[in-house]
Amino acid sequence: MCGRYTVQPKVSKGHSKAAKLIEKHLQEAHYNAAPSQALPVVTNQQPNALQFFSWGLQPFWAKDAKAVKRSINARAETLTDKPMFRSLLKSKRCLVPADGFFEWQRTEHGKVPYRIMLKNEDLFTFAGLWDEWADKETGEVLHTFSIITTEANDVVKPIHDRMPVILSPEAEELWLDENEPQDDLLSLLVPYKAEDMKAFPVSPLVNSPLNNVPEVLNSL
Repeated sequence: MCGRYTVQPKVSKGHSKAAKLIEKHLQEAHYNAAPSQALPVVTNQQPNALQFFSWGLQPFWAKDAKAVKRSINARAETLTDKPMFRSLLKSKRCLVPADGFFEWQRTEHGKVPYRIMLKNEDLFTFAGLWDEWADKETGEVLHTFSIITTEANDVVKPIHDRMPVILSPEAEELWLDENEPQDDLLSLLVPYKAEDMKAFPVSPLVNSPLNNVPEVLNSL
C-alpha cells in the first residue's frame, strides 16, 4: 500500500517530462501528500500539462460521492480482473510525480515511518489510473486518481510487503502512449530496481497529514 508521499517544487534532477512540468508549474510543496488532497498528475489525454486531481479514485458510475469507498491504490496483479480498473487501464492512465514515499514498519515498539526514494534523489513518477465523476445534481465534475502498487523489492520488503509502481522516463512515455498494447502496459508494472533505491526512518510528524512541513523529512 502507498498512503503518503512527497513532491516538491525544487529544481528537478530527473530527465522525465513530468520532472520538467513539476519544476515549471508546481508552486506548493507537498511534504506529506495524503488521500483526498488535490495533487499533481500528468494524464494520457493531456501529456504536456500538469493537472491537479484528488487522490482516491471515484469511479464514473458511482451514484453519489459516498456511494463507494475511494481507492487510493490499485493492485497491479488484479487490474484486468476488476471492472473498476480494467477500463481505466485501456483509456485513463496517468503519471503521479513524487520524490519519495512513506511506509510504516511494524516493530515491538509500534510503527516506525520510513521515507523511501531514489539514491540519486531524482524526481520520479508512480503509474496511476484516473477517472472523471460528475455530480448529477450540481453538475460538478470531480477528477480523481489511484496509484498502482506491486510487490515490494528488497529495499522496501523489510518495511512493507507492497510498494508503488515507479516508472523510468522511458516507461513513462509508454504508459501515456494511447496505442500501447495492454500486455506491454502490464509488463511495466513491476518492482523498481532495489539497487537504485534507499530507505531511512523519519520523524513521526509524518503520521498526521496535517503536518505538511519539511520537518517530516528529517531522518532519525
